[in-house]
Amino acid sequence: MLYKIEVENFFSVRDRQVLDLTIDSKVPDLDTRFAPIFEGAIARAPKVAVLYGANASGKTTVLRALEFIVTMIRDSVQRTIPGFSGMERFNDAESASRPTKLAIELGGVMNLTPEVLKRAQSGETAEQGVYRYELEIEVVDGVGTRIQNELLQQKPNGQGKWQRIFARNSEGNVKGSKSFSLSGFQHLVKTLAANHTVLSSFAKFQHPTAQSFVDLARKAFFSIEPVAHNNADKAVIDYLKNQPELVSRLNAEMNRIDVGVEGMRFIDGKDGPFLMFKHAGLEQEMPWLLESHGTRAFIKVFPFLSAALDQGGIVAIDEMDAAIHPLVLPELLRWFYDKQTRNPYDAQLWLSCHSASLLDDLQKEEIVICEKDRQGRTQFFSLMDVKVRRDENHYRKYLSGAYGGVPLIG
Repeated sequence: MLYKIEVENFFSVRDRQVLDLTIDSKVPDLDTRFAPIFEGAIARAPKVAVLYGANASGKTTVLRALEFIVTMIRDSVQRTIPGFSGMERFNDAESASRPTKLAIELGGVMNLTPEVLKRAQSGETAEQGVYRYELEIEVVDGVGTRIQNELLQQKPNGQGKWQRIFARNSEGNVKGSKSFSLSGFQHLVKTLAANHTVLSSFAKFQHPTAQSFVDLARKAFFSIEPVAHNNADKAVIDYLKNQPELVSRLNAEMNRIDVGVEGMRFIDGKDGPFLMFKHAGLEQEMPWLLESHGTRAFIKVFPFLSAALDQGGIVAIDEMDAAIHPLVLPELLRWFYDKQTRNPYDAQLWLSCHSASLLDDLQKEEIVICEKDRQGRTQFFSLMDVKVRRDENHYRKYLSGAYGGVPLIG
């Protein structure tokens, strides 16, 4: 489970911000909304984290930061030009020469070699604990130029001091460890590109431990500020065309949550496949472009939700409530609470949201507030960080401005 993210000098975040979702062991969990940070841990984290705030308060920035870290771990070796797409520093004079710093902490199996991971997946006992991954990027004249520091640490059983797995310094030197051997990979250290992470680079050349971490990063799915509407639509249609089992599940869900669609099917056109929808009471099928915005929005997020639930990963969706009915949103969240059938691997859902009515369905541990001050600086915090009673009416309190994160009008 991911339980902490730290962000500094990244888009609208100027000063270091820390979001810690660790839940005290005394907090009751009657409907399995929380999961242990790692197997057997007392500390827990929410399976759902919902970011609230005014427009341009920084909700998307938090999700972007998480996406950027995962992308750097997973795909940075594929970058063929200098620099860092997907990253912008804070827009003031001082930040033009300050590094961008990002970090995440999450639980999992320790000493993560493929052999250890295989034993854990087969049900054998494996030591558990927490990981911390840090990434620092040098910024010169407002532009990210190179990875200045990269560090991966572990803490078995979540106790004691952090233990180095590997560390990369500003000169590009890499120190390994027993669980991250550099034997046979020294040539990669000498040729490590300034904008490629150690994990991504080593995984490309079959370093076993690096491959294990990159495989974990592939279980993170993002739907954040999609590209132009038509391209995004075509991408999801092309994907679904080759996923008949997923389409079958999607048809079943659309019937169950009553979006008015009895089923959908593909037909081939000159520009590729396109979707047709059968509606109750209508004689003719309806094409994708005439379907409701809400139905299309649900179809586009469904593959992301399903992928995370099927694998036990993380899915982050920006403005998930933009076109989905307020009564459907709580149902999608309940999929993540359902340990018995839908979410046996404790997948996590992170989303930004404006729908205040959803607050009635959330506990304070699941609510994150984002605010931006008059200098354009984003701050974010969990409601666990402020004095909030467990029986408080989150909907009324949020709209009254008691938590912050609401627009100031007038």
